[in-house]
Amino acid sequence: MAHDVNGRSHGPGRPRVSPNVPIMLTDARALLADAAVARTPADRYLAAHLAALKGAAALLAARAAPVGAGRRKLRSAWEQLPGAAPELREWATYFAASALKRASIEAGAIRTVSGEDAAELLREADAFVTAVEGVLGVCGQPSLPMTIPLAG
Repeated sequence: MAHDVNGRSHGPGRPRVSPNVPIMLTDARALLADAAVARTPADRYLAAHLAALKGAAALLAARAAPVGAGRRKLRSAWEQLPGAAPELREWATYFAASALKRASIEAGAIRTVSGEDAAELLREADAFVTAVEGVLGVCGQPSLPMTIPLAG
């Protein structure tokens, strides 16, 4: 028997979903909570982006086609997401662009992100994780209250 992301049986014909999917979604929510209380905009931005990445990873684990035996070019989660969930294509574009800023922050350019940038990314990451939960038919956790400080 195949199982959905919550471990429920659905009989033959439904693909078996990785048991890691609910764990990844829980991790995404935990990262959103971390971002909401982060002390600096840079930390908030990093945690929010990682939350979105965890959400994308959960969706890819649930939906991505298996990789063939041949060598394939490595592609980011944001490049793979539209193939697994075309309805999330705009999110993939948004987070692919924000990944560049995340990389600069990780490289030490913490002043490249403002409080407003971090708050926006956190709101978008929260909405994205909620969208992933909806696409996967998973009972999601409530969204964060959006009273995020803009100053860092």
